[in-house]
Amino acid sequence: MRQAQLERSTSESTVSVALDLDGTGKADISTTVPFFDHMLTALAKHSLIDLDVTSKGDTHIDVHHTVEDTAIVIGQALAEALGDKAGIRRYGSAFVPLDESLARCVVDISGRPYFVHAGEPDGQQYHLIGGHFTGSMTSHALESIALHAGLTVHLDLIRGRDPHHIVEAQFKAFARALREAVEPDGRTTAVPSTKGVL
Repeated sequence: MRQAQLERSTSESTVSVALDLDGTGKADISTTVPFFDHMLTALAKHSLIDLDVTSKGDTHIDVHHTVEDTAIVIGQALAEALGDKAGIRRYGSAFVPLDESLARCVVDISGRPYFVHAGEPDGQQYHLIGGHFTGSMTSHALESIALHAGLTVHLDLIRGRDPHHIVEAQFKAFARALREAVEPDGRTTAVPSTKGVL
């Protein structure tokens, strides 16, 4: 059972996450940040990872703490659900278009957290999407997931113009690459590393 359920509480937020790597993409998301809810719903749908998330935080100050802390717990839950990583494909990659935007993501479930993000147009980080979500939170959220799940992630926006499309294409590309990387490999049950551990 590749599942995990975690909670995290600080003076800035309270986060609860449950996920199932072998799900069907069902999502029940409530972070009090509507556009982030939309992105996490897309993440679940396109990764086929069932994802339940409830977050509350000091959004009267900024959404930063709530988004970051939610991403941290999602990453921790992914790491727990993956266990020793035996029998997974380990690597995944995807190109995802959304109208004029095109994103590419490559994932390695390496146990070595690293995040490379490039290609967004100048000013994307300052766009306020949906009235709450600043464009810079795309990189911060996905990096937080990667670091706490032990993933190596290379995410590139190849082209894009609309701020909403740019973010959504990147989340969906990450989701599709993650889906491939966590899938069981039908040819082996071993840990996919010459070291024997990931």
